[in-house]
Order: sequence, then C-alpha cells, then structure tokens
Amino acid sequence: MIYVTGDIHGDKRRFDDAKRLRAGDTLLVCGDFGFLWDGGAAEERLLKKLGRKKFDIAFVDGAHENFELLSRCEETEWNGGRVHRLPGGVYHLMRGEVYTIEGKRFFAFGGGETRDRQIYQEAGKWWREEFPTMEEMKNGARHLQDCGRRVDYIVTHWPAPRMAGNRGERNALDAYFDTLARQVEYKRWYFGYLHSDRKRTAKNYSVFQEILPVE
Repeated sequence: MIYVTGDIHGDKRRFDDAKRLRAGDTLLVCGDFGFLWDGGAAEERLLKKLGRKKFDIAFVDGAHENFELLSRCEETEWNGGRVHRLPGGVYHLMRGEVYTIEGKRFFAFGGGETRDRQIYQEAGKWWREEFPTMEEMKNGARHLQDCGRRVDYIVTHWPAPRMAGNRGERNALDAYFDTLARQVEYKRWYFGYLHSDRKRTAKNYSVFQEILPVE
C-alpha cells in the first residue's frame, strides 16, 4: 500500500505511527523531511536505520532542507522518475518528475518559500535552492505533457491553489500550481506546508502528523 504524511522535520518519533506499514509499502512525505540536515555521524546512523525499514520512504523537499547535502546524493531512477538516493530505501523525489507506484501515477514537486528567512540566514541554515527554478517548472510541464496531463496524485510541500488562505503575497510557485490545477486531471493533491491534518476540498488534502493511505 501507499501512505502519505506531512512534514517530519527530522523527528524520528513520527515513525512510531508507521508500524502498520508492511514490506513493500511506500511512505510519501510532503516536504521538510529534515533527516539530512547537519551531515553529522549521528544523523548518518539514523538515516541508515531508516533505510533498513521494511517499507520505502520517499519525500519531496520542503523549504527547510539542507540542499547542499541533498545535491551530493547519488542521482538515479526509481519507479520511472529521477531521485536522489539516500541510504537503503530512502529517496528524495526530484521536482517535476512522475513516478508510477503500484500502478498509480504520482507527480512530485517539492520546494517552497521561507517566510521568516532572516532567522535561518543568520543561523546559516537557508539555501536559495528552496525555491524552484523555471527549468524545474518546465521539467514538470514536460513530464505532465508526456502522460497526457493526467496523473492519479500530486504530492507537494507548498499548498495547492487557494488552500493557504491569507499567508502573504503570491509567488511564482503559486502561479505554477494554479496552472497545474486547471490543466491537469488528478484525483487528489497532498501537501504539507500548513502543518495540519485536514481535508480541504474533495481533491485537496493538507497532511501533517497523520499517516494516511492515499486511497
């Protein structure tokens, strides 16, 4: 089965609720995975432990990732799309790729925008790569065109269109997602940015601490 959850921020306790997952299952994380952050030995041991779990863990990046460390990971293919491979069965889903998991198509597009950027900049924990590039957006458009602009699920960190309320000025990612929502046929859109577990509309789901089957 395929499950989805929200931002984990490197909290290993979040996997306590994943005991019902079985061998061969997949857990999708909607951004801010956080287990690749400081590059230290303790973090490396924890990542190896996650990689030995009986199910695969696949995450889109959020705004709070160490993109320098992510870029050093091996790039390979997984279920039809490009990924960064971390230890064992842990994968970073790259922006604009389409993956086929258990016969279902997933469009993945990570990234976001830090609102309190100065705090992270002062701490040396902010990377401009958090915000998607135009080339990544074009990459997503190409892959969606290749599959007839039809997928089963969309998985992002940033909210689906009109789901975030009044959180400030719109940006280029909002505009991109607006276009996707109009042009792409999909069943459900899962996103993690709002840190809430709530069905927003019939097709748009904000996920955080719960671990939900995608169907």
